[in-house]
Amino acid sequence: MSESDSSSPQPAASVVMPVFNTVTYLERAVDSVLGQSFTDFELLLLDDGSSDGSSAILDRYQQRDSRCRVYHWPNRGIIATRNEGNRLAKADIIILMDSDDICMPDRFEKQIRFLHENPDCVAVGSKILLVDADDMPITEMGNKFSHEDIDSTNMSGDSIFFQPTVALRKAAVEQVGGYRDEFPCAEDFDLFLRLAEIGTLANIPEVLLKYRQHLSSIGYLHGNKQADSAMRAIKDACRRRGIDYNNLSLRPQPAKDRQDIGDAYIKWSWWALKAGHLPTARKYALKALKEQPLNREAWRVCGYVLRGR
Repeated sequence: MSESDSSSPQPAASVVMPVFNTVTYLERAVDSVLGQSFTDFELLLLDDGSSDGSSAILDRYQQRDSRCRVYHWPNRGIIATRNEGNRLAKADIIILMDSDDICMPDRFEKQIRFLHENPDCVAVGSKILLVDADDMPITEMGNKFSHEDIDSTNMSGDSIFFQPTVALRKAAVEQVGGYRDEFPCAEDFDLFLRLAEIGTLANIPEVLLKYRQHLSSIGYLHGNKQADSAMRAIKDACRRRGIDYNNLSLRPQPAKDRQDIGDAYIKWSWWALKAGHLPTARKYALKALKEQPLNREAWRVCGYVLRGR
């Protein structure tokens, strides 16, 4: 698609959704956007060289709903794709979205209202509900809501501002220079640190997004790379803010890339159990035991799950 439609009316918001080989989840993600209670938006569907059938799905959505604007190009990578999406956005408010997650129906309405009511806020996120590949609930996350709590948590290396929950002001993104290539796998984290220096960040204390957990995500495949980029982003923020990096209290970073499948299943089982989602906890306790039959922690979580607590 070209930019020949640039003369069309400016929407209230631009939703930017990069897409790369997420055919399994793509329709659920797009449907959750198009089904919003707030309807005055454009949806930029950015196909970054998909080869799994995602491209054809996007084209069908463009034919079906005039709010969809589809762009196809050879693979550029997520940073270039996100920056291009922000450039193409017509609206003053940009809503970030990933192609494997699910928006709650009132997400846009609540975030746009929040930005209108809080002109000093440059970006607003929300709590999330972690779900698995089958949409089964795992646990809620995101218990920091004020600017001070969000920024201080980010500066500790433990991000509490989740990229696909965020709605932000285009002018603010342009002011700080968008996403930067120097911080691969943590480009969003770096952006939020810089945005916090020109305005306030906030999280709405409600679950407005179902956040997909799967073992092909960046956090599971590239943990070391993501952690290294995040630490360098914090050092850069310290330099800008005049803070001694050595005086920060930083959380421990991952020891390896490509987290073991069994370890991930154990973690998801514990999370689900503590959150009261017993069917999910059982599902992953059994999967963990199958993957790691000699792992004591797998047997331990199985024992708790069988007792139902």
